[in-house]
Amino acid sequence: MKQTIAVIDYGMGNLRSVTKALEHVAPEANIVLTSDPDIIHRADKAVFPGQGAMRDCMAELDQRGLREAVTASAASKPFLGICIGEQMLFEHSEEFDTPGIGILPGNVVRFPADKMFDANGQKLKVPHMGWSEVWQKRPHPMWKDIADGERFYFVHSYYVDTPEPALVTGESDYPFRFTCAVGKDNVFATQFHPEKSHNAGLQLLKNFVLWDGQA
Repeated sequence: MKQTIAVIDYGMGNLRSVTKALEHVAPEANIVLTSDPDIIHRADKAVFPGQGAMRDCMAELDQRGLREAVTASAASKPFLGICIGEQMLFEHSEEFDTPGIGILPGNVVRFPADKMFDANGQKLKVPHMGWSEVWQKRPHPMWKDIADGERFYFVHSYYVDTPEPALVTGESDYPFRFTCAVGKDNVFATQFHPEKSHNAGLQLLKNFVLWDGQA
């Protein structure tokens, strides 16, 4: 039977690109871009993407009545968060002092201005935008056939800071090490955009299509 993967549409982010990338790696699956909680509940897997300000994303999520569907999906099925979709899973963001969903412990913090200098003393721009290496902190099925240190595409000014080291599945540098991927049970989430990351990103999405939710 065809598996159904719901791409959660709460009106924010690069949803079409995520949907198209999933359709590319999983032509045999039923990929549904949806804002219907019932469809999200019934789906075999869920993808939670997003771009924009955390406050706006949380407001749209609640206005569309999707918070419970996201929470239930993250508790019950293979679940992939992308960019703001990763950040929203945490407890709080410094961006406009915004509470998150609180599925995972930790906060979302801004790159600190006093640390944004490279090894030559040159000031680095925020947002962090472009290709950066991702270092795998521990084995995970979502890293299958992806080399440690592979480059992925980032666009962000904030990153997650969690008190639970075991959550961290990937790190990157800008200019210091920061968490860029997390995983717990059936949940995996990335700060980078796999749908914009060419072959490595497509491999990660393919891994999600094949993943049974076991870490």
